Amino acid sequence: MPRDLDPRLLRAYVAAAEELHFTRAAARLFVAQQALSRDIRRLERELGTELFLRTTRQVALTGDGERLLPHARRMLAAQEDLLAAARGADRPLLVDLNTAGLSSGRVLARARELAPDHELMARYESGLAGAAAEIAAGRLDVSFGRFAGLGAEVRAVLRHRPVRLEPMAVLLAEGDPLAALDRVPLAALAGRRLYAGAGNPCTAEWTDLAARLVDGRGVALSPPAPMAVGMEEFRRVMARGGDPVLAVVDHPVPPGVVLRPLVDPVPLSPVSMVWRRGLAHPGLDALVSAADELAAREGWLHEPADSWLPEGDRAVMRGT
Repeated sequence: MPRDLDPRLLRAYVAAAEELHFTRAAARLFVAQQALSRDIRRLERELGTELFLRTTRQVALTGDGERLLPHARRMLAAQEDLLAAARGADRPLLVDLNTAGLSSGRVLARARELAPDHELMARYESGLAGAAAEIAAGRLDVSFGRFAGLGAEVRAVLRHRPVRLEPMAVLLAEGDPLAALDRVPLAALAGRRLYAGAGNPCTAEWTDLAARLVDGRGVALSPPAPMAVGMEEFRRVMARGGDPVLAVVDHPVPPGVVLRPLVDPVPLSPVSMVWRRGLAHPGLDALVSAADELAAREGWLHEPADSWLPEGDRAVMRGT
């Protein structure tokens, strides 16, 4: 019996035990299946027992595999606690808000009130698809966006907290015929193109949601194009007759542009707060508390009867 166990071997064991599928477990850990199998065999040799029963059709835990699993989980949790302590609760917590003026900014502002002694640093750079990779790599702490739009292997290393089912809208140039409407029915977009970040890998989850929304409605998504950065550049592009831009009702509106809610039905953007599993920081606790407080007070998670939301997103936001 060894005196020390490599945490990598324990992570392979726990992932395989929870997935009961070596391919999915390997994807969850971002390793090759052969490497995962090798680590599990090594752990079995070091422990002197078989942890899994493997057949060509299924994977199951042995009696020892079941018995030792909670111990392995506790060891990995203790390691995460140690690493969190080493990183220090006094370090700044880096939070990506994507765009100023959104619900995420309100959550951050309230969290700063709840944790005034801790630094919560904002940045405005990425959609959730781009931010998730940085969170998983430890280069970013928290972001906001559509959690169901991430791949299963990415979601497995992250945690999320539903924040808001935010009504969607369109940004239109002031001269656009639809700008005269107070609200824009989805059917009014038929025959037009709608910009939703196609071709930008950092916002792939948003483009996917848009594609689901317009499917079968006679609306095409605009082809990939360089993203306008900054309000002045955004205003200039829109003034030159750009396509309507899919947005949410809280999106900031530059001069020369109008924001109109979408209706019939009301499409919803499912917003979650997302962070890395094992992350421990008082600022994160404050963000969770702030999100829960605002969602309850503002009714952010209420789903109107005339709304649209993909079933997969609905299940994720309900925790089912």
